[in-house]
Amino acid sequence: MANKLAKTLMNREVIALACGAMIGWSWVLLTGEWLTRAGTMGTVIAFAVGSGIVLLISLTYAELASAMPKAGGEHHYTHRALGYTASFVASWAVVIAYVTVCVFESAALPTALEYLFPDLAQGLLWHVAGSPVYASLVAVGAAGAILMTWINFVGIRFAAFVQSVITALFIVVGLTFFLGVSFAPAVANPVATLPEGLIGSLSVLVMVPALLVGFDVIPQSAEEINLPPKRIGTLLVLSVGLAGAWYIAVSLAVGGALTDQALVESSMPTADAMAAVWGLPWMGQVMLLAGVAGILTSWNAFIIGGSRILYALAASGMIPSIFAKLHPQHQTPYVSILTIGALSVVSPFFGREILVWLVDAGSFAIVVAYIFVVISFLRLRLVEPAMPRPFRVPYGIPFGLMTLGLTLGLFCLYLPGSPAALLWPQEWAMLLAASLVGLVFYLHGRSK
Repeated sequence: MANKLAKTLMNREVIALACGAMIGWSWVLLTGEWLTRAGTMGTVIAFAVGSGIVLLISLTYAELASAMPKAGGEHHYTHRALGYTASFVASWAVVIAYVTVCVFESAALPTALEYLFPDLAQGLLWHVAGSPVYASLVAVGAAGAILMTWINFVGIRFAAFVQSVITALFIVVGLTFFLGVSFAPAVANPVATLPEGLIGSLSVLVMVPALLVGFDVIPQSAEEINLPPKRIGTLLVLSVGLAGAWYIAVSLAVGGALTDQALVESSMPTADAMAAVWGLPWMGQVMLLAGVAGILTSWNAFIIGGSRILYALAASGMIPSIFAKLHPQHQTPYVSILTIGALSVVSPFFGREILVWLVDAGSFAIVVAYIFVVISFLRLRLVEPAMPRPFRVPYGIPFGLMTLGLTLGLFCLYLPGSPAALLWPQEWAMLLAASLVGLVFYLHGRSK
């Protein structure tokens, strides 16, 4: 039986893995939501600030990933620096963030396909928070979950190949959109710049960490990357910069291509903007297909990342050892992959309303993990200054303190009293339920 993960990923696969995870489907599905909340410049400000903070965080990850290129990323950094309890909390926060993305995608896939095929929704089952749930859409989401689970089950090499091909396709569509915007006549009354002032920007800013969660898929799969440790750190930071630039470019392009009235009337503004700048209705359908491709790349990456953090937790004895089992032929943590797949099969039963809840809850969880990683970065600089660090961040302690302060500020935006606080009870209930599952595992692991 294989007892080691396969070391197969190279430069192209690593960039495709991270960028495909971060860009995903949100740039097609949620751009209208951002522009409605914050306007064009308000959205750009939110992404510039959010991307900047995540970029600083990614530098701490880059140093730690190059020093400890092991599957599970955060799990190892926090365990070495802060011990068992902190490592479990940080690792479980990553599990929550990654699994919420996977279940988001299985609910988003039928939603995306419904725009392409308006008659797809058949067989009303029930309503969730006023959103109808149809049997046909549940079947589509469940089928997608089974397919993505199988792709990851048969090996990371195949999953990485699928990731590279699909990421390349949706990037080509995005670049075609940007080209169309650059040549199209200027819109007389484009989307407002700051309709609600900076309050609107804050409501978009809290979504940014979940939208850019994905660069940390690189440290999660570091044990399977066949590159020098320093290169791993470099590619990690580069991927964050590319994804942040992509979201800003899309926001500017859609805001400049549509009027406020068109934004209000549109159910899928990015696709409508694509059709408008090229003057061809079918180009909007092409954009929707690119969005579907983004769902698959994000989904694929987070199954990889989520299964590896579960693998690391199990290998260290913090959760049941069955999650660390590797397939004898494919060398994949197949029990962890199947578990995430099973949860993804369930989420389409909750309809479309669950999508925004998942984004916000996942954002909060990943920010918790970021705080622990930055603290680990600082502690290891203090207690292990001589530790080999192939990718070394300059001015380590001052840099770490500044990054920690910004990350804590981001964390406060989710708390009650903030204009962008998480919703009660939906989003807090999700986090509470996931935390209770983690508590059971923690107590079981500690008892051993």
